[in-house]
Amino acid sequence: MLRALAVLLLGLFTSPALAWEFRASRVCELLYNDETASVQVVFDPAVPEYRIAITPNRPWTPGPVFSMRFDGPLSNTIATDRHVITPDGGTLTVTDRGFGNVLDGLEFNITATALMGDQAVQIPLDGAAPEVREFRACASGLGV
Repeated sequence: MLRALAVLLLGLFTSPALAWEFRASRVCELLYNDETASVQVVFDPAVPEYRIAITPNRPWTPGPVFSMRFDGPLSNTIATDRHVITPDGGTLTVTDRGFGNVLDGLEFNITATALMGDQAVQIPLDGAAPEVREFRACASGLGV
């Protein structure tokens, strides 16, 4: 019995954690993935442009306005009609030359909620702040 408990606990502590991750190559990349959705934020200095792509566990229902609500100490809601949804409805993407509100929302809040019509995809921001800071430093170093 004790051995089974030890194996279970070891599995819990060695399983991959669901967390925010920063990566740098020719682009700066911020990633998140859990059972609800995956999020990818990219800065590409060649364009230069920022992009956020959100892929929920069920397809997006197209709508005229996409919003992101950030809840926490620096609460904010931002919206755009310049979003693109893949033909299968799987991924929603927004691009822009400035992403300060998005990065502030990810860094300084507790949750982000992606909203389209009656669909809401909640994204926890635990552990996002240090990764967002690395992303910002990367983007600054690449010419922003």
